[in-house]
Amino acid sequence: MQKTKMYDDQLIVVTGASGFIGSGVVKQLNDQGLSNLILVDDIGKTEKWKNHLGKRYVDFISKESLFSWLEGRERQIEAFIHLGACANTLETNGSFIMENNTRFSIRLAEYALTHEHRFIYASSAATYGDGSQGFSDDHALLESLTPLNLYAFSKHAFDLWLKRQGVLDQVVGLKYFNIFGPNENEKGEMASMLYKMFSVILKEGVVRLFKSSDPARFKDGEQARDFLYVKDAARITCAFLESSANGIFNIGRGKAVTWNQLAHALFKALKKEPRIEYINMPAELSKHYQNYTCADITKYLNAFKENVFQYDIEEAVADYVQNYLLKDCRW
Repeated sequence: MQKTKMYDDQLIVVTGASGFIGSGVVKQLNDQGLSNLILVDDIGKTEKWKNHLGKRYVDFISKESLFSWLEGRERQIEAFIHLGACANTLETNGSFIMENNTRFSIRLAEYALTHEHRFIYASSAATYGDGSQGFSDDHALLESLTPLNLYAFSKHAFDLWLKRQGVLDQVVGLKYFNIFGPNENEKGEMASMLYKMFSVILKEGVVRLFKSSDPARFKDGEQARDFLYVKDAARITCAFLESSANGIFNIGRGKAVTWNQLAHALFKALKKEPRIEYINMPAELSKHYQNYTCADITKYLNAFKENVFQYDIEEAVADYVQNYLLKDCRW
């Protein structure tokens, strides 16, 4: 595939840079020898600043200051990696989330497209809704997707705006599936189940999984997700900087892992005997629960050819647990 040169003297703007995937992208770029980075985020009263320890960058600015900062710097910038968003799937303030996730993204995309900057942004696998229509990133299917929550709707609205403007072939949208790994400490309720299970095992020695809401097709704990380690997610994200590939791409491993498999990998990483209990799923949750997700990554594999996945599920869990969670350190 034809690649574009990444100029060391031009700036890469990373929004959501204090977050989980964002800070991983900054680490990946640093590891590639790049420090020409402008980090954009609002830390507030959180400890997200810890995700920046050891990172190299030019400047750190707030989201509110971004557009004023951009004025007159059009020729200094090479690319945007736009990962900033309210990712709370329980958020109910529609005005806030549409302004934050959709309209802000539209404004930033317009700036990038006007000045011919590379624009890579985070969409979400949540846009696929209950999964009944599959998980294909074919642009022709975008209009038929039915998100189940406000967060997913706001992400889908931006995807649709790009499609209706006829510019999907000029940008890169990444539909991340179930990402887990270091630096998710500040995600609260939105942290991965593995992060939550780790704490429970240390305190109680047990993992509690939901009983199946569809026992005819899935036994207890055999519900499955497409899990991807954040180190692989960051590597894939950064690969698009030097690629001419455009469009929306699913970002997952293309393999489904059951909750039982994930739990066993966690116990193995902790060198403990597995102890799993199955509990009833709340009735409200069962109405929208996804028993199975698996990214169709055909488009991604066709675009890149080479395999950039470095971790299988056991390797990823072991690295996360032994090198980060048990040591209480960030990546």
